[in-house]
Amino acid sequence: MADHTHLDAKLQQATDRILAKLTSMAELASQCLNDGQQAMIHQDGRLAYSVIFRDQAIDEKEQEIDRLCLEYLVRQQPVGEHLRLVYATMKINPNLERIGDYAESIAKQSLVINSLNLNIDFAEFKALADISIPMVNQSVKAFVEKDEALAWKTIEKEEIANEIRDRINIQLYDMRERGEIPLEALTPLMTVARRLERVSDQAKNICEEALYLATGKYMKHQSNEVFRVLFVDQDNSNLSQMAEGIASGMNLENFVFSSAGLKPEAINLTTAKAMAAKNCSISTAIAKSVDQIPNFEHYHVIVALVPGAKKVFPSGPTKTIGVEWSTTDLDKEESFEKAFSFLTQQITDLTQAILGQNKSHE
Repeated sequence: MADHTHLDAKLQQATDRILAKLTSMAELASQCLNDGQQAMIHQDGRLAYSVIFRDQAIDEKEQEIDRLCLEYLVRQQPVGEHLRLVYATMKINPNLERIGDYAESIAKQSLVINSLNLNIDFAEFKALADISIPMVNQSVKAFVEKDEALAWKTIEKEEIANEIRDRINIQLYDMRERGEIPLEALTPLMTVARRLERVSDQAKNICEEALYLATGKYMKHQSNEVFRVLFVDQDNSNLSQMAEGIASGMNLENFVFSSAGLKPEAINLTTAKAMAAKNCSISTAIAKSVDQIPNFEHYHVIVALVPGAKKVFPSGPTKTIGVEWSTTDLDKEESFEKAFSFLTQQITDLTQAILGQNKSHE
């Protein structure tokens, strides 16, 4: 009993550390956003440069959180709610990093805008900032505290940000036609508005992960806008990792790919090196069992790469499609090129078929 309590305490300590780092990253990104737009409004070049230099700190925080999450997966072997937490954290971490990029972009554009000595009213820009910037901290707070109500309340503000962005664009075009701003001011001003609006989009994405963490349900994947594909083999050390690496490397916007094994083993180092040579790195991948895949029931397609993997196909009425690829003699080190070619062709055919099917229903 004492050992169990000790393990629970260690798990909670590791969880709290990740969430604290995430909160700190959100606060830094929000401060950079605020300083970036203040640098534009008050023509403060020094403040703009400070934002640009701080972007590196945000990037470092992203890397640190990624490292903590990977250590969490390896050392804690989480399941259930704890697995959802680390999975969702790894998804929103890039959202916060992009928000930091938006702050840097705003600061850089402010330097251009300030050099033009414009005499314009920035009230609408401030209104947009006042909506979108607080959304960052609110979305992360909703995530950390699993606050479903706060997540929905924050999501609702995204439409307001869109409306203000549209008003700004119309005003800028009108000002240009009246000769109130030079042509070279149009692009940087519109870029600032677009970046602030994109901040609200990223905050909305974080809120959707907060809802996933709080409820266990994917809010953004309830329609067919995103297709989830899972590759399953015996040990998740070779073929299934190759398939996930190849598929993810295709950078298909409407797809999420994962892999798992019936009895996970360490990643095959020879395969990892060969994949790296193909610019499809799997060196940071972690072997997983099927029961470690969050929201398994939400996958649209499960690909069995070995005959025994078919047993994970859902039984009874389901929207999940199970397919089997014949990979006999491919799960060997000397067959890497043959396996890589086979998997690439199969994945291409599968994704193109899905995209074609989806388009026919639009």
